[in-house]
Amino acid sequence: MSALFDKHRETLDRAVREIRTRGYWSAYPEMPSGRLYGESAKADGETAFKALLNREFPLDQPAEGAPVGRESSPYGFDLAITYPVAPAERLIGAAKTAGAVWAHAPVAVRIGILLEALDRLNRASFLMANAVMNTTGQSFIMAFQAGGPHAQDRGLEAVAYAFEAMEAIPRAVRWEKPQGKNPPLILDKTFRIVPRGVGLVIGCATFPTWNSYAAIFADLATGNSVIVKPHPMAILPLALTVKTLREVIAEEGYDPNTVLLAADDPDQPVTLDYLTSEDVDLVDFTGSAAFGAVVRSHAHGRPVFTEEAGVNPVVITGTDDFRGLTGNIAMSLSLYSGQMCTAPQAIFVPADGIETDAGHKSPDDVAKGIATALDKILGDHDRAMAILGAVQNPATLDRVKTAEKSGRLVRASTPVEGETDARTATPAIVALDAADEAWREECFGPIGFVVTAPDAHEAIRLAAGSVAEKGAITASFYGLDEGLIDAAIDAFGRVGAPLSVNLTGQLLVNQSAAFSDFHVSGLNPAGTATLTDAAFVANRFSVAAVRRPVAA
Repeated sequence: MSALFDKHRETLDRAVREIRTRGYWSAYPEMPSGRLYGESAKADGETAFKALLNREFPLDQPAEGAPVGRESSPYGFDLAITYPVAPAERLIGAAKTAGAVWAHAPVAVRIGILLEALDRLNRASFLMANAVMNTTGQSFIMAFQAGGPHAQDRGLEAVAYAFEAMEAIPRAVRWEKPQGKNPPLILDKTFRIVPRGVGLVIGCATFPTWNSYAAIFADLATGNSVIVKPHPMAILPLALTVKTLREVIAEEGYDPNTVLLAADDPDQPVTLDYLTSEDVDLVDFTGSAAFGAVVRSHAHGRPVFTEEAGVNPVVITGTDDFRGLTGNIAMSLSLYSGQMCTAPQAIFVPADGIETDAGHKSPDDVAKGIATALDKILGDHDRAMAILGAVQNPATLDRVKTAEKSGRLVRASTPVEGETDARTATPAIVALDAADEAWREECFGPIGFVVTAPDAHEAIRLAAGSVAEKGAITASFYGLDEGLIDAAIDAFGRVGAPLSVNLTGQLLVNQSAAFSDFHVSGLNPAGTATLTDAAFVANRFSVAAVRRPVAA
């Protein structure tokens, strides 16, 4: 075994148990509490973040040419951090050289190193929160949770799946086949885990750690080296991650080039340099459907794991808690200004309305109810900023303004009142008929379409059909008729959209819990892989066998 494996064995064993039972568990505390992380942890994290600004990021890896970096905080300032760069062929070559040694490291050694890295990343969660907040626009609490402990949980989940998959393969066996009266056939067989080679992990701008950790840690656990290609506007969180991994790997006597950062400039992207290289052996991608198609078109037989766009639907056929329903949907639309891959978009209501505890409600009543709930939730500046955060990309604001013109505007998107520095937008609500086209395409950002459908069954059919055509990562259903609930469960199950039924409290459809929820199904266009299941790790390695006869 290894010292680091033994140090973290209890955490690993618990993680392996939890991926089998799928209950609630988190290895890393999600609350930014001084009692849990140290009384000075918050101040220390902010100080460490500020110390990184206006300088070159301290990353000792192969470099060639002028460093790059144009990250700008959605809260109103430039980070002015630069990162080392090198041609793709140089980084790929370094990764191949380092990976040849990493591939032969005992499984327990690799796992121990990764568990130690996750532990160190957890202790740096306040620094990571500042990095995520000021590149993505998430509020501080979301940046801490999603960028820190929740991302770390996803990394640990991938390590647990990889460990279990590799441990299921014996390292050596004696194989005996009886031959009746003749001596048995006897072979000594050995089995060796053989990784694919160099993995490329392409990060996104909104959740750079949460959406990348599963891939990074799955690749490394199964013996692959990794080149991490961040989004050019959200480099820092993954640069911190790569730095931590490189430090632990080097301390244990392995080549730190097992993990490399491929930073680039928005005007001079390098992703295609890696996708077109025959020396990149597997690819993970999070981002738009348009670029996802580019990634998949360059697969050429290589494993490609993607999370892409979706049109997450909500179907409303009735409720016994109209206020809870409208409040829950309003919060789901508001959380991080709708910039979550799990945020709802198209809300289907039957043309003849729905029955509720507050009386009969028409589609217009539902739209107005959601708008009223938004006004209440976002009426206070500090509360609004804590929920909405900031808008990561200015193009999102243009997209919302265009969407507002696609139907009848029930509630306009507006900046947060009194906010002068951050780029902000509250959700817009637009009423449409099912025959309209706007709701059929993903409109990433703070926008909700209330779509009038002919009836409840047609609402389910339209919603599930949109998932099959465009993809979805979540789906919601509200109703009291068990027959309709069963129909929704069946319809969304067939198209691979995890369904939430009658959420009216604090739990939101946006939330996806490691060790319990399967994120993305691979059954619709929203992605090709699941975070995290056995299939996510199994194709990252193969097995080389050796057979030798043994005299009877």
